[in-house]
Amino acid sequence: MIATMETELADLRAAVAGARYPLGAAGAEQARALRSALLNQLDDYIVPRYAQLDAPLLAVVGGSTGAGKSTLVNALVGATVTRPGALRPTTRDPVLIHHPADERWFADQRILPGLPRVQGGHGLPLDATEAAPGSALRLVAHEGVRQGLGLLDAPDVDSVVDSNRHLAAQLLAAADLWVFVTTANRYADAVPWALLRGASERDVVVAIVLDRIPWDVLEEVAYDLHQMLGKEGLANAPLFLLQEQVLDDGGQLPEGAVADLRRWLDSLTSDAASRAEVVRRTLAGATRHAAEEAYVLAAAVAAQAATRAELRHRVEAAFTGNAVAEALGDGSLLRGEVLARWQDFIGTGEFFRNLEARVGRIRDKVSAFITGRPPPEVEVQQAIGDGLHAVLVAEADAAAERAQQGLLADGAGRALLAGRSWDRATEGFSDRAATTIRDWQNFIIDLVRTEGQGKRTSARVLAFGVNGVGVVLMILAFSATGGLMGAEIAIAGGTAVLAQRLLEAIFGEDGVRRLALTAREDLLARVDRLLESEKRRFLDLLSDEGTGADELRAAADAVLRQVSAA
Repeated sequence: MIATMETELADLRAAVAGARYPLGAAGAEQARALRSALLNQLDDYIVPRYAQLDAPLLAVVGGSTGAGKSTLVNALVGATVTRPGALRPTTRDPVLIHHPADERWFADQRILPGLPRVQGGHGLPLDATEAAPGSALRLVAHEGVRQGLGLLDAPDVDSVVDSNRHLAAQLLAAADLWVFVTTANRYADAVPWALLRGASERDVVVAIVLDRIPWDVLEEVAYDLHQMLGKEGLANAPLFLLQEQVLDDGGQLPEGAVADLRRWLDSLTSDAASRAEVVRRTLAGATRHAAEEAYVLAAAVAAQAATRAELRHRVEAAFTGNAVAEALGDGSLLRGEVLARWQDFIGTGEFFRNLEARVGRIRDKVSAFITGRPPPEVEVQQAIGDGLHAVLVAEADAAAERAQQGLLADGAGRALLAGRSWDRATEGFSDRAATTIRDWQNFIIDLVRTEGQGKRTSARVLAFGVNGVGVVLMILAFSATGGLMGAEIAIAGGTAVLAQRLLEAIFGEDGVRRLALTAREDLLARVDRLLESEKRRFLDLLSDEGTGADELRAAADAVLRQVSAA
């Protein structure tokens, strides 16, 4: 059973450690804090306690600033083993007092592995150690502590120093039992009660010490505190009352002042069976609570996933590349310079007067034209490349602006973009776009060369020139009438007919349809890859997913099953 629990706890710890909350979604900040606290609880107490159930009990003495925790610990031990600082906050370093025979249990990193150990003689002031305040666990061996028990004097739970306050909460979470100290004028403070409420939820064994009670209000204050404990589910917690007393010259309480509390601690640690009962109760409650907290983390992970999915959708929608596809489909690339160079290439005016003439005459016309001067198909290809390049750069800029606006519309997205201005394409995009276009045009030339390998087809391709046929195929890939107006429709439409008739004379009707589709699909695929690289910087901001909500819930389920079966 124990081995199975240890396995399930290891899985739960891994799932919790892998949970990520980078987005400013609902509950993210609280989830990050909870994740840290839960990892501390697992590492500091639950996992090591299951590994060594027979280890001594650890009783953490905690409470408010100036409540008298250190004085109480010294009284329990019967010697000055811990001293508060002269200034507030008082106790700054955790001091663990144990019986000399129990040193091996506390000297290693079994509990509180994040705190290095410092050995020191009892009675040394805390600032005499070499460790910085709050950075180490000071161990003091003394025979005034019963074997099987460690007393840990913790920093103030309401310290004005954040690190002290967080350390105090961490130490309490690592305890088998609490001795919680408060005073007659501080017992109703909010911070201590928040911790006590958590102890009740985890079913921790707790004793309450009400210190420094004026004799004339003892019954009144004790009754009120008892009522408050009952409301928080701690009605069965033993309550020890210490009247306001004068300390002796050594700063000690009068002998016998803590006799009742010492007897209670002795009853819990008198034998292995008594200690095991305390461990069983606190450990079961802590384990169950840890699993329940994992469900809270899972819900926050699900919220992260929903926010991430929405932000990804906005980025994906911004980079659809529709503008490029529309430019391919509406004939708009055949305007301006491309159309002018195409007209030069095929002699548009004469061609339209003889549009119904035989295709062979068209071939002869083009062939004679391209051999009488430097190949004008190069000018057409360049014009196509320039026009397509302008479309790609404009689309990349527009997509980046759309993606940025989409993220800025959400609080989580705004946090991700903090300090970034990504409303334009990345540096070097223009060169990458030019390379993409050249590669596509070379692909078209190679496609024509490959398709023209047949004997008859080869002769026809050679008659017009491979580059010339390639340019015609590029034109056909861009030709349509959508989006053009007036005379442009006739020109572009005629261009499409001419390009198609010319290619049909070489490759046949089915071949032209296949080649045009291949040319368009290859270009769009290259554009998608090009824009994907631009989109990647936005998506990389959303890539830290970590453990999934289902994985967290499954790990918590497995642990709870083990707790229920115990």
